[in-house]
Amino acid sequence: MILYNLTVNVDLDIEVEWFDWIRESHIPRVMGTGQFVDFKIYRVLVDTENEGTTYALQFFAKSLVELNCYFELYAPKLTKMQLEKFKHKHVAFGSILESVI
Repeated sequence: MILYNLTVNVDLDIEVEWFDWIRESHIPRVMGTGQFVDFKIYRVLVDTENEGTTYALQFFAKSLVELNCYFELYAPKLTKMQLEKFKHKHVAFGSILESVI
């Protein structure tokens, strides 16, 4: 199993709007690509250097083949949508992890 973890720090003034958009629009689009079998959303509880709230969006793929397909065919458009909607109000970075047990 491959985990694509997207960590996002969101400005407090857009947090509710961002979270609603992620839950109602972004995640259904990501899952609709057919490249992931499950997802989870976590709020990071430790303090960060930035103001705002940090979330971890986790998407589970069966293999790197599906994840790479997502990155090549779908991620550019979905990332652009998020950047345009919440420009300068969030910071994100992704990590790719492989289950070993």
